[in-house]
Amino acid sequence: MDTRRKPRKDVARNNRAILKAAGEIIQVDPSSLTIQAVAERSELSVPTVYRYYASADALLGSYMVEVDAQIRDFSHDCDAPGAQLFDEVLAEWGRIVEVYGPGLVQIRSRRGFLERLSSGDTAINLVREAWERPIRRLLRANRIDDEYFLSALFLFNMMFDPRELLDLTARQIPMDHALAIMKDAYVAALNGLQVNGTLPIK
Repeated sequence: MDTRRKPRKDVARNNRAILKAAGEIIQVDPSSLTIQAVAERSELSVPTVYRYYASADALLGSYMVEVDAQIRDFSHDCDAPGAQLFDEVLAEWGRIVEVYGPGLVQIRSRRGFLERLSSGDTAINLVREAWERPIRRLLRANRIDDEYFLSALFLFNMMFDPRELLDLTARQIPMDHALAIMKDAYVAALNGLQVNGTLPIK
């Protein structure tokens, strides 16, 4: 049984190292992203990196999708009860942002969140898959009507953007404190929508 698990752990570990290295390179200069540079920075061999990504363009195109898939998988696997699920997934998002956030900031899309969601964008669909269950539980715990889910998802994407979280941590605010600050503001904003009778996003 252990011997079957080891290859999967190696795959996950290597892919995480590749993505981290790619993010560090993207942060400085996206045009300098090459398979050779990623291999050197990740301390993996060039053939190993090529087994995961056929080219630098493929790696760049997959970067955000792969990172979003990590939070989606964590969310799906997390069995925390009630609104605690939101807190657990949010804490994991903070850990992901600390590792991959600088790279994500450099390759954020210029298209709006709702436009990408309605068009079936892969990365945004992963965001919805990751956060639908936690956000719906948070709404329920705060007695906010479920019809505000899409509004809540839209606000989440704005307020927990890696740029904003990294901006707070750059001011020597620990990530867990930054997340707590943003969560309080997030819940207050959601409550405000319902109290003020703001029509939910459809």
